Amino acid sequence: MPLADRIRPSTLDEVVGQRHILAQGKPLYNIISRGKIPNMIFYGPSGVGKTTVANIIAQKTSMSLYRLNGTQASTSDIKDVVANLGTFGAAGGILLFLDEIQYLNKKQQQTLLEYIESGEITLIASTTENPYFYVYSAVLSRCTVFEFKQVTAEDILPAVERAFRLMGEEMHTQFTLEEGVVSHIAYGCGGDVRKAANTVELCCLSSEDDTVTMETAKLLTQKSSMNYDRDGDHHYDILSGLQKSIRGSDENAALHYAARLLAAGDITSLCRRLLVIASEDIGLAYPMAVPIVKACVDSALQLGLPEARIPLGEAVVLLATSPKSNSAYLGINAAMQDVEDGKTGDIPRQLQNKHYDGEGNAVKGQHYLYPHDYPDHYVKQQYLPDAIKDRVYYTFGDNKFEQQSKVYWDKIKGKK
Repeated sequence: MPLADRIRPSTLDEVVGQRHILAQGKPLYNIISRGKIPNMIFYGPSGVGKTTVANIIAQKTSMSLYRLNGTQASTSDIKDVVANLGTFGAAGGILLFLDEIQYLNKKQQQTLLEYIESGEITLIASTTENPYFYVYSAVLSRCTVFEFKQVTAEDILPAVERAFRLMGEEMHTQFTLEEGVVSHIAYGCGGDVRKAANTVELCCLSSEDDTVTMETAKLLTQKSSMNYDRDGDHHYDILSGLQKSIRGSDENAALHYAARLLAAGDITSLCRRLLVIASEDIGLAYPMAVPIVKACVDSALQLGLPEARIPLGEAVVLLATSPKSNSAYLGINAAMQDVEDGKTGDIPRQLQNKHYDGEGNAVKGQHYLYPHDYPDHYVKQQYLPDAIKDRVYYTFGDNKFEQQSKVYWDKIKGKK
């Protein structure tokens, strides 16, 4: 059994972090203390105590505990659990702990629905993905969702110290820890208590003369500081943090989130998001941001890591410190919405790509006015279809560049 399981807390007071739901007087603490357990879904990143709390709940009830993992469970496995209902072994009811419920398909989740609703099975499910996207709505509506947050390094420190003590007891020795080892492991494991405990175990097993050096700790915690999954919620949270920091003109926060993506080796996601931001959030306030960011992205992709961080850092700072405008973004969104809503209409005759008229046309001739034949290369004519001829999608932003354009076009169009 891994050390992370051997030091798993047996009481709520020993659980690391999650004080927002597990401190005395908080909702989940009160529910568990009263012993009447509802259907629940525990949502949060790996290694933050979801399974530990489920185990503690199981110890406090008279129900029979069954465990399934969504990555391996089949419909027949679920039916085997259901088959125990009414038997002597399930006289107190069944508590089903379903880990990684997001991997069960809709039919498998529906198999449980009848028994959850009747109260014959009490479900405690855990997931690292947003349950509102991955759990069948009928199951979700019968459960209470509790979010488990990433544990801070300060919270992990006591767990790391306890892990070293237990390893010393089991190996009949007292480990000598170089200064900084405990804090390095706690801070380096990205809020994952399980990962921290496993790192402690590896440090002890690989130590010489019962001394754990900083060199060993750094080697065994390398890359573990990234709680990262390219297809998971945390991945999109980092990208969201990056874009919102740039949009909010906080270059320091933007560099932080970019660094987290780079530390995970995810150049592609960072490059794609920077290209989007250049047009969506900086836009016409500084149009040159687009080609500059494109040049930085091309350089980064050609260089690869670690040098790629340099042009990408330049792009992040440029975007964060540039003036902002989403006028073009709002304009294309409004136009797309009209198209999706069917607000289109026929293209005006003068714009059509044909130079003849059918017999049914009352007005013959295309009558297109060629703007280059007129002063200032502009002439007023209708371009939108009749049904939406007065629609306005774009409004000039209040930045220097767009206001200069507005002055120019007000002058030109005001002449006509």
